[in-house]
Amino acid sequence: MTGKEREPGASTPPGEAPPAGDAPGDACPDGLSPGDPFSDHRRLLFGTAYRLLGSVADTEDVLQDAWLAWHRTERAAVRNPRAYLVRTVTNLALNRLRSARATRERYVGPWLPEPLLTTPDVADDAELADTVSIAMLVVLETLSPVERAVFVLREAFGFSHAEIAGFLDRPEPTVRQIARRARTHVDARRPRFDADADRRTEVTTRFLAAAAGGDLNAVMELLAPDVTAWTDGGGVVTAARRPLHGADHVARWALGALRKPISAGVRLRPATINAAPGIILIDQAGRVLGSMSYDLTDGLVRHLHVQLNPAKLRGLHAPAPEA
Repeated sequence: MTGKEREPGASTPPGEAPPAGDAPGDACPDGLSPGDPFSDHRRLLFGTAYRLLGSVADTEDVLQDAWLAWHRTERAAVRNPRAYLVRTVTNLALNRLRSARATRERYVGPWLPEPLLTTPDVADDAELADTVSIAMLVVLETLSPVERAVFVLREAFGFSHAEIAGFLDRPEPTVRQIARRARTHVDARRPRFDADADRRTEVTTRFLAAAAGGDLNAVMELLAPDVTAWTDGGGVVTAARRPLHGADHVARWALGALRKPISAGVRLRPATINAAPGIILIDQAGRVLGSMSYDLTDGLVRHLHVQLNPAKLRGLHAPAPEA
């Protein structure tokens, strides 16, 4: 890892065009201008907070709080603005992550991270794509907040153990130990999936055609026999409250959901979600209703993540500034 922040550019969202500046973290807060350190490092700050929280809304709140802290700071006394800002965002995110854990224990049905539109070129960077994938964010949920922070800062952005120790106010040997423990934990649970972008795109195209035609057999041909699907409705909209297992079960559920009267007029559009091909559900008025993202094994869908919770769709309205 080089420690250099990677900042992919913007792209056109697959849904209706949002108002200018409506992308997550797109506009600079009032009072800042290009050249201000907060503006210069905004992508890095967004990417750090999102990987720690798995929530676009919480990430934006953290960035707003960080900007307020930066605005109150005597900036001339800050020798390394980038390190100062990463430290601020990390600690604000850790505080929010600790309080969120109790809420997630009471969550109705499967909890999934908030999906995030990303630019297609992000998938070309294997390391970057891996750390922002839905599957990886689910794994990161099994780490303690501090382990998650150390892992993200080290593995996603290449900060040194000494730098991370400074961010977290912990001795460097302790950070090294936490990093080893977190890496071992993640490696034991890290999903091993195909990264072939062409095959992912082919699966998306074939699924769209099969879903449009209600072709059960065509959908099943895309699914691994032991496929598992998670649907996050948050208790707000209808969704399966337990994971679905098996190609027949998952295919029938997916097509059945699309045939319901509430789904009349819903359009499925391809999109790059968390650095991988996926699908966005859009109603006749152009409103985003949800997303589907998946992981492949041997060219077949092994894990399917369906996000339907209206409170978790913010990141699907425009590409994120950094992922």
